[in-house]
Amino acid sequence: MNNCQQMHRYSPLFSSLPEDQASSTGRHRCAGCAYDAGYQAGLSRVGNIDVSTIISQLPYSQAGTVRHKSPFAAFSLGYSAGMNASYE
Repeated sequence: MNNCQQMHRYSPLFSSLPEDQASSTGRHRCAGCAYDAGYQAGLSRVGNIDVSTIISQLPYSQAGTVRHKSPFAAFSLGYSAGMNASYE
């Protein structure tokens, strides 16, 4: 799996996410990419989601504000934002 090179790795949005160093499928996955995936799922109002599978397919990142942040929490935050945006 490749490393994320997107600028969202430095977004202050991810500073408040909980840290997650568990050896689960989310270890070192990019929380920014997880947020984006969650946002798209929420925007599309996807109801049945296998979050672990989605996160396991994301690129890695150890840079910036996403370093050691929970991709699961980031996905949830993105999903909520996307769901809210779907009503606009």
